[in-house]
Amino acid sequence: MHIPDGYLSPQTYGTMYAVMTPLWWRAAAGVRAALPKKNLHLVAMAGAFSFVIMMFNIPIPGGTTGHAVGGALAAIVLGPWAAMVAVSTALVIQALVFGDGGVTAIAANCFTMAFIMPFSAFYIYRFIAGRTASFGLKQRLGAFLAGYVSIVLAAMAAGLLLGLQPLIATSAGRPLYAPYPISVAVPAMAVSHLLFFGPIEGLVTALAVAYFARADSPVGPAWQRAALSREGTSA
Repeated sequence: MHIPDGYLSPQTYGTMYAVMTPLWWRAAAGVRAALPKKNLHLVAMAGAFSFVIMMFNIPIPGGTTGHAVGGALAAIVLGPWAAMVAVSTALVIQALVFGDGGVTAIAANCFTMAFIMPFSAFYIYRFIAGRTASFGLKQRLGAFLAGYVSIVLAAMAAGLLLGLQPLIATSAGRPLYAPYPISVAVPAMAVSHLLFFGPIEGLVTALAVAYFARADSPVGPAWQRAALSREGTSA
């Protein structure tokens, strides 16, 4: 899902930086307000988890690969603003150090994986699971669907950004950047994530949240209830 350099026009990636800059500022302020200083290390841990899980690329038919993101898990246990900080940090390091995703496309990749994914996952989970510290069937289903649906939405958003390029920047009728129209790019991204990467993200999210709910950890059920309550009053 990482968009590389050369696939987005300056009009697109410039707009994405303009959109993400205030969101990053709001996320940083939200984390400082919501998390005690002694728990800020959890954001770093969530970023490290996201970084590691995104490095495991899974090949699928058609000659491409994909990966889980971890954004849904971070949103459920820490809240969406903290998840945005964590996943954005992972994406920036990947782009600057490992060349995974373009530098010009950092804001676009953060918009899809660090904004759309955590926020959609958080509210899907809260709608299904409710604001409770218990962890039963509804919570497991909520965690799975939060991971599954959120990564599909993020993938479709990435497909839309790519599919807009032939409409935005052409020369002599030929696209200068990503060549495939929306009718190709969005379905291609959606189908691969609906069939392959969505179930993986959902399973990883459900298993990890279930583990935290059972374990004596700082992101167990009581923490989740507090995070859900905080975001419910401030979102």
